[in-house]
Amino acid sequence: MFHLILGVCLAISADHCGHVLLPQGDSTTAQGCRAQAAQVAGAWLAARPDLTGDAPECRANADLPALDLQQVAPGIHVHFGQSRQMEETTDGRIANLGVIVGRDAVAVIDAGVSRAQGQDLYVAIRRMTDLPVRHLILTHMHPDHVLGAQVLSEAGARITAHHALPQSLQARSAGYLDALADLYPPGEWIATQAVMPDDLVRDRQVIKLGDRSLLLRAWPAAHTDSDLTVLDRATGTLFTGDLLFRDLTPVVDGSLTGWLDWLDGDPARGADVIVPGHGPVGQSWQDASSPQVDLLRALADRTRQAIRDGLALSQAVPVIVDALQPMQGTWNSYPQTIARNATAAYKELEWE
Repeated sequence: MFHLILGVCLAISADHCGHVLLPQGDSTTAQGCRAQAAQVAGAWLAARPDLTGDAPECRANADLPALDLQQVAPGIHVHFGQSRQMEETTDGRIANLGVIVGRDAVAVIDAGVSRAQGQDLYVAIRRMTDLPVRHLILTHMHPDHVLGAQVLSEAGARITAHHALPQSLQARSAGYLDALADLYPPGEWIATQAVMPDDLVRDRQVIKLGDRSLLLRAWPAAHTDSDLTVLDRATGTLFTGDLLFRDLTPVVDGSLTGWLDWLDGDPARGADVIVPGHGPVGQSWQDASSPQVDLLRALADRTRQAIRDGLALSQAVPVIVDALQPMQGTWNSYPQTIARNATAAYKELEWE
């Protein structure tokens, strides 16, 4: 497989440059790739007046960077992100991403934090199979999971997400993109755009990959207001998105009470392999979820106590954080995240 690569720079700054992979130019031969390179690259750049481009070139798949994918069940592959918050990394690649290979097509679970990561994921997929990438499923609207979507869309994938995701992503996408530019070098974020889904899930939806069927479920507000899970029925593999954190401290950005309700509802029934949004795979729901359950319950309890004690938000947050300090254990990025969670919990629970 040969891929079309285009060097691009911001039109307003020749110092901000990087490379994009254009999957429309894919070919089994270098000659086939070169034959369409100018047309494909020209059309792509014409739609992006904010970018300038060099002459396109064709490179073999083996010569390009690719994400590491590990098989966790037959036909199920996962890229494991760094269990840190984005600002603590050099590229923001912190989320777990999934690839499900069926008999006649591929489905991808989340696309990463940038076009650059989406490209590296696409290269890794093409090293495994030449089956069409027909589906990209976004588990929620946070940037580390969604901002690599464009390259997979260009490769032919239909994007499916929770019905609340478009509104949430539209409201936040400008801030997400600004944060990427502030945190990382241009090669990590150049040409990254937020892409809206093609299909929305309001309750349940089934996607078929020939010999496999994937059950998608949209949930009420919990980690965010746009949480979606994916169960591969063939292997019993459940992709929870960020409804389940392991290693990395959970972030409350939706509803703490809704999240606890979800955790109490046996959401992993029928699952043999549990892929969290962050951290290692689990085989037992009890083992995988109990540290998060304990932390979130303690957060709710301590926040309610602070409210009963009549503490204002500014007074309550340090009290809650101090009370929860013994629970830090092995959670990564704990101090800054638990303070944020205390603020979110107080704002929600003061109205109970």
